[in-house]
Amino acid sequence: MKIAPSILSADFSKLGEEVTSIVEMGADYIHIDMMDGQFVPNISFGPMVMKAIRPLTDATFDAHLMIDHPERYIDAVVDAGADIITVHVEATEHIHRVIQQIKAAGKKAGVVVNPGTPIEAVLPVIDLVDLVLVMTVNPGFGGQSFIESQLEKVTKLAQWRKEKYLNYEIEIDGGVNAQTAQLCREAGADVLVAGSYIFGAADRKTAIDSLRPSYEI
Repeated sequence: MKIAPSILSADFSKLGEEVTSIVEMGADYIHIDMMDGQFVPNISFGPMVMKAIRPLTDATFDAHLMIDHPERYIDAVVDAGADIITVHVEATEHIHRVIQQIKAAGKKAGVVVNPGTPIEAVLPVIDLVDLVLVMTVNPGFGGQSFIESQLEKVTKLAQWRKEKYLNYEIEIDGGVNAQTAQLCREAGADVLVAGSYIFGAADRKTAIDSLRPSYEI
């Protein structure tokens, strides 16, 4: 189980410190939510911010592009130092082309589905991607409640992975805490994104550890 704290919930006034400290506490990925105010009703930050914190850590940068027509920004995100670039199937008419664009740049490619999108929407590219991200909240804002019905998508992805002999990671983003993490693990998830649950905790290391399989609630 990999834990990917979302820096959307970090203290932006000391973002560099937040990133380095959370890695020291056991984070596997740094989840970077890029929002354009179009695809989602919020604006976060762009490639320049990621480029500024990239020299501070060797941790895997997991860039989640909540951006209309993400193909316009892939080169900039690559240049900023992303290791994994994940795009929404709903955000482009050319999902196959965008995945190829990411892979051609030597980066891992992921595809995302919103709660209202059937998981079958990822099937045209499922044999190309390194990661499938299931949104368990509607994207755009942190601190939302977990939508448990989305776990059916995770179960299907785990089943398809086995049946098709594929090796993509299954990532979950939204409303993840110690209780919902257990449900995610049981459904077959490999990577858990958590923002406010980790960054808002009095003891962030304990919050990270609580998402792992060995933790008892």
